[in-house]
Amino acid sequence: MKKFYKIVVLLIALTFLTTYSPSGLNIIKQKENSIFKIKNIEIVNNKIIHKNEIEKKLLQIYKKNIFFIQEEDIKKPLKSINFLKEIEVKKKYPDTIILKIYETKPVAILFKKNNKFLLDSMSNVIIFDESLYDNSLPNVFGEGAEYNFIHFFNKLTENNFPNQSIKNFYYFQIGRWDLELLNNQLIKYPANEINNAIQQSIQLLNRKDFKNYNVIDLRVHGKIVVE
Repeated sequence: MKKFYKIVVLLIALTFLTTYSPSGLNIIKQKENSIFKIKNIEIVNNKIIHKNEIEKKLLQIYKKNIFFIQEEDIKKPLKSINFLKEIEVKKKYPDTIILKIYETKPVAILFKKNNKFLLDSMSNVIIFDESLYDNSLPNVFGEGAEYNFIHFFNKLTENNFPNQSIKNFYYFQIGRWDLELLNNQLIKYPANEINNAIQQSIQLLNRKDFKNYNVIDLRVHGKIVVE
């Protein structure tokens, strides 16, 4: 009986050896690998950044295995894109990467050495693009203004200043700002105690008796000078 089983095992082994094909296994392996190669990149939530700008920078990840691609492999090539704040990366198996884009936004036009730039909500200075120009954006003037603008702008926002009424920002190197409003009123702020000055300016702008003044000067703490 044992001899019979040995003969059966030998026959099975012989059949396997005569029909085994390494190339056949390689073809199966190649087919499995091709299934998981990245073929599609879906981009969502982008409003300013063009889809093709992202796709061009990610050409190198196409046909890579989706299991082995890392988030940093995707995020690193995109860091130089203007208005890009953050990216969420999701994998949709077997072959698709989904990118959810979070953007900064242009908040002002900076005039620097007779050139125009866009300032975004993260203080980035971006080459002016006519297609992104918005008539409602205020202008920013003054040497070094780009390094201090967002801090001051955020202070205005936090105190509920009507930012939409601002036409021009003027920065002075002692660290203070003037605001010119759409109605041509000028507000002069101090370098210190800025929160108090902003709150005071809002109160004054809401008073009817201050609407006729061209200048509201709050540079000296505790004093209001008008013209």
